[in-house]
Amino acid sequence: MDIPFDVDFERANLLDDAESIDIQPLLDSPSYEIAFRDQAFLAGNAARSIRIHLEVEKTEWVLRQYGIRSTVIVFGSARFVSGNRARRLLAEAQATLAASPNDGHFKDAVVRAVKQVEMSAYYDQAREFARLVSEENQTNRSLERKGPFDYVICTGGGPGIMEAANRGAHDVGALSVGLNIQLPYEQKPNPYISPQLCFQFHYFAIRKLHFMLRAKALVVCPGGFGTFDELFEALTLRQTERMQPIPIIIFGEDFWRQTINFKHLSETGVIDRRDLELFHFTESPHEAWEIIKSFHRR
Repeated sequence: MDIPFDVDFERANLLDDAESIDIQPLLDSPSYEIAFRDQAFLAGNAARSIRIHLEVEKTEWVLRQYGIRSTVIVFGSARFVSGNRARRLLAEAQATLAASPNDGHFKDAVVRAVKQVEMSAYYDQAREFARLVSEENQTNRSLERKGPFDYVICTGGGPGIMEAANRGAHDVGALSVGLNIQLPYEQKPNPYISPQLCFQFHYFAIRKLHFMLRAKALVVCPGGFGTFDELFEALTLRQTERMQPIPIIIFGEDFWRQTINFKHLSETGVIDRRDLELFHFTESPHEAWEIIKSFHRR
C-alpha cells in the first residue's frame, strides 16, 4: 500500500495512544459549552438580538398560556402611597416635629408628608378603578375556565400607582399583570401582582412593546419622568396610527395642565388641534371605566 508523502508519523503514533491523553482541557473550554447554556455568550454583545427576542417571546408565551387576550394599562408615580398610609406618615412627622419644633429637617418632612396626603388620592383612585374593571370582567366562572380574559389590569409592577392598580384587581380576586424592569437601584415587584403574571425585563423597549400589544386602554396618573415617557410614547403611537385605537385617560387635570401646556402645543402648530382629542381628563374611576366601554362600543 502506498503511504501518503505528508503523513506525520509522530502524530499518528500519538493517536494510537489517544486514551492516555487528558481531554479535560477540551471539556472545560468555553467554546465547548452548548450555546444556550453558555451564560457568558448569552450575556455578551454578540447575543443581544437573541436576548431581545427572548424577552419578546417569553412574555407572549406566558400570556397566551393564561388566556390574557387584552389589557388595561395603568401608569403613574412609583412614589405615591395609599391615603391611610399617607395620613399615618403625616401623624408621625408631626409628632417628631412637635418634639423638636425648631428643627428645619423635621419641618421639611411635615411639608412633604402633607403633599403625600394630597397625592395619595391618586393611589386610591387607581385602586378603585382597577377594582371596577376587574370585577366586571373577571368572574369566578371565567377564572375557573382559565380564560380568555379581557381588560386585565397591567402595570409596571413596582410600588405607588402600579401597586394601587394591581391591588385593586387583587381586592376582587382577579388576575393582573406586572411588567417589572431591571434598574440600577433595587426594585421589587409589588405583592399584589398575580405570581404567574409577574415578569422582569432588561430592555425598556421590549417592556413598552408588551404594554401596548394587548392594550384596550391607557390610564395615567400624575408621575415623573418614567410616566411622561410612557404617556408620550402612547400618544405618539396613537397620533401616527402605529397602534390599535385605544382611549387614553388622564387623572389629575390640574397637575397635568400646570406641568404641560397642551393648548400651547396646539396653538403653536407643533401638534394638530385634533391631537388634543387623543386623551381625556377625569377625576372619577367610574367615569374612566365608562369612557373605555363607550369607546369600544363605538
